[in-house]
Formats: sequence, C-alpha cells, structure tokens
Amino acid sequence: MSDDELDEAFELGRTCALAAECGRDLRRCAQMYGGLFPEAAFDDEFYSALTLAMAFSAPWATADRLKILNRAALWVMAVERLVDHTATTREQVNRLTRECLSVADGAVPRSAVTRFLADLRDELGTVEEFDDLQWLWRDQLARMLGGMARAWVWRDRHALPTLSRYLDNADSRGSCFVDVSHWIYTADDWSKSHLEDLRAVSRQVQRYLHLLGDVASYRRDMSWGDLNVLALGVTRAEVTDAMAELAREASGLIEPVRERSPRTAAYLRRQIGFNAGFNGISAYGPIT
Repeated sequence: MSDDELDEAFELGRTCALAAECGRDLRRCAQMYGGLFPEAAFDDEFYSALTLAMAFSAPWATADRLKILNRAALWVMAVERLVDHTATTREQVNRLTRECLSVADGAVPRSAVTRFLADLRDELGTVEEFDDLQWLWRDQLARMLGGMARAWVWRDRHALPTLSRYLDNADSRGSCFVDVSHWIYTADDWSKSHLEDLRAVSRQVQRYLHLLGDVASYRRDMSWGDLNVLALGVTRAEVTDAMAELAREASGLIEPVRERSPRTAAYLRRQIGFNAGFNGISAYGPIT
C-alpha cells in the first residue's frame, strides 16, 4: 500500500470516528427533549446517516465544532416530522411557526421543539458575531418554516406545484438554515462577514439537495403521502436534467468562494458529493 493510500485510509477512518463521536452527542441531545424523537422515526440508522453526512462535509473539524451543525440538522428533522406527520390542520402548522419565530426572537419556549430551538439560539449567542447576524439566522428560519407550511398546504389541497415553484420552495428542506447556523458558530472571519452572499450559494446547493432527496426517498414519500418531485407530473429525465443544471450552477457559485475561504467552499462541494454518493446518485442525477 502506497503512502497516499495509507493517508487516504487514515482520513476515512478519522472521519468515521468523528461521525461516531457526533452520533453519541446527538443521541444524548435527543434524550433531552422527551417525545420529540420517537425511536420508530429516529433509529440508529438515522443518527448514523446524519452524522456521517455532516462529518464528511467538514472532516477537518472536531466534534465540538460540529455540534451546532449536527444539532441544527436534528432540530430541522424534528420540525419536519411535526409538520408532515403530526399536524392535521393548517392552524397547527401556523402556530408552530409563530412559536418558533417568537423563541428565535428571545421568547421563553413552551414545548420540546421550541426548547430545543432556544438552546440552539443560546449556544449561538455565545459567539460574538451573533448579535449582528441573528437577523439573518432568524430570516432563514422564517423562510424554512414558511416553505414547510406552503408544502403542507399543497399536500392538503392536492394542489401540485410546477417544478419551478417546487424548486422555489426548497427552503423547506432546511439545509440552508443548518449551514447558516454552522457558519455563525464556526466559520472564519471572511465567511462571517460575507454570510449573506454565502447564504445565496447555500440556497443554490439546497435546491440541488431538494431534488436529490426526493429521488432517493421516492418510494417512502409515496407510501407516506408526502410531496415528491417525481409525483408532480414531470419525467425522471426532466428531474435529472434539472439536477445537472443545479449542480453546475452551484459549482459556479462555489468557485469564487474557494479563493477566499477554501474550507467553506469545500464544505459546500462535499455536501453535494457525499449526499449524492450516499444515496447512490451521481452528482448530476440518478445512476441508471
């Protein structure tokens, strides 16, 4: 085995160990918010997949530096379950949105999901720049919650959107909210001072991940009655073409970032690459 092969194997092993350490933290975290993470929906496979995705997106980090990244992603999954599989009325969705935004503004939490959000908010508050960046974090949270509410209405009314409208609602995925939280907590000075620009890049990556996630979860979504791009009256070839274009556009936006913040650019690229590979999908569409 060559030195390069040894180095590669070492890095793979280190990253898997990092994911395992993060997984232990997330399991402990989930236990703090009783009832929010039922084992039937959040099993060992879920935690392993989530922390592997995050660790391979930033393998140079320590578990402590990935804490907010992992926990924000876990919180998004909890909210998604509440909206998609617990809420039975539009008012329930709207109330959840109002409560979350109120807590983001500093209100006292009154439920497990808002208590988790308050803990994220308070941990981000330990970072000096949060005072100046909280508005952007709150704005992206509002976009995410608004997107989830919009998707709930589409599903409830059986009003399927066009592919374009569906992509415009990609904030419902929540990955940009996770990115913004992570960058506020750990990013370099350049990234924090250009967070609005980086958010635009993250939202483009999010659009790709939105379609990728749907292609990967099509059968599950159909069995649960969830929205899925492949059920919107578009062909698989159209979705594949859209993914290819989104990946190219994201790459074009990421490249200028690489000169200023190589790790931020690498993080965004690795999100696309790891998630595509993990789901058996090429960077440009489904593997056939």
